[in-house]
Amino acid sequence: MPAPKKYPDELRERAVRLVFESNRPIAAVARDLAIHRDGLRLWVRRAEADAGARGDLLNDQRARAAEDARAREPKAPQGRRGVIRQ
Repeated sequence: MPAPKKYPDELRERAVRLVFESNRPIAAVARDLAIHRDGLRLWVRRAEADAGARGDLLNDQRARAAEDARAREPKAPQGRRGVIRQ
């Protein structure tokens, strides 16, 4: 089970919207909302990627790419306890 989110989605959306609308530095907005500036920076980057403003992959594209890479990896044969005996 994944750990619960530290910040609710509404706060994340509001913080990202404030960065875009106010044209203030991310650190200033983060300080006003009492959140960590690097967390807010990542949220802003993710929002920009999802909007197509960045050259990064979208969240769903990144997940699919990781899934495809795992599917392409060759599986090593395993013995009873994960070790092949010679």
